[in-house]
Amino acid sequence: MTFNPGSQLDTSQVSRRSGGGMGGPIKVGGGIGSIAVLILGVILFGPGFINQGLGEGSSYDYSQVGEQDGGQSLAEQCQTGEDANRNIECRVVGTVNSLNTYWDGGASRLGVRYHRPEVVLTSGSWQTGCGAASSAMGPFYCPADETAYFDVGFFDQLRSQYGAGQGPLAEEYVIAHEFGHHIQRLTGDINRAQQGDTGPQSSAVRLELQADCYAGVWASNASKTKDSGTGQPYLQPLTAADIRSAVSAAEAVGDDRIQEKAQGRVTPENFTHGSSEQRETWFMRGYEDGDPAACDTFSAGRI
Repeated sequence: MTFNPGSQLDTSQVSRRSGGGMGGPIKVGGGIGSIAVLILGVILFGPGFINQGLGEGSSYDYSQVGEQDGGQSLAEQCQTGEDANRNIECRVVGTVNSLNTYWDGGASRLGVRYHRPEVVLTSGSWQTGCGAASSAMGPFYCPADETAYFDVGFFDQLRSQYGAGQGPLAEEYVIAHEFGHHIQRLTGDINRAQQGDTGPQSSAVRLELQADCYAGVWASNASKTKDSGTGQPYLQPLTAADIRSAVSAAEAVGDDRIQEKAQGRVTPENFTHGSSEQRETWFMRGYEDGDPAACDTFSAGRI
């Protein structure tokens, strides 16, 4: 999905943070309700992927950002849609801008008032409201501090190791998925995943598929979501290639695909995020319907 070159980026919605020392382990609960899969449920890849680990070598080194971009801040580096089309950090900024603008109005379809999450670009290891985290965990949303964390080095690995497509919508899908968890935080659905509940029809999988569906809803509306400063949409209309790249990303992070790669076999009883087919199905449901009210995985008989 291509950004309109003249759209204006608001970098105040995203910050950078270099990795620091690790504190206590990441914890569940965080004072927001009983949900023992709090982190496993909101990290895009789940425990099978975490056990493999991305490794520190996958991290984008923010300590070197001054050398790489002449010491530019995000505000200096990311100003227009053209910047978002050529720079991954700016693409995150532009996607966050579009998501916030869409959900400012779209959340009302779910009966909640939207407020924006924090978004942090980081690497290495760092502290969150949910405890200590690292790049090895992949992108995730922490409900305790209402923050989505992204190491942009992950996006290359999504393609090279897990077979996601090359298009930018594959990356934007990841960001939109984590925003989906923020919506679940606002609606209270994030508390519906139960400790130890795994498998293709489990509450953990329903939580993740709903976030995929919300990502599809945003994608459906993205080319109509306008930058208030210019009056034009942030993003150009999706192409068939865009949709293929997003679907490939959803399929790449299916539990069955990850389990097969990690252990050479598939164990459906351990699913926490859904199969490749399930993730594609719910992303496409959101995309084709365009209404977040269509994403009620918890009321669906079978998912």
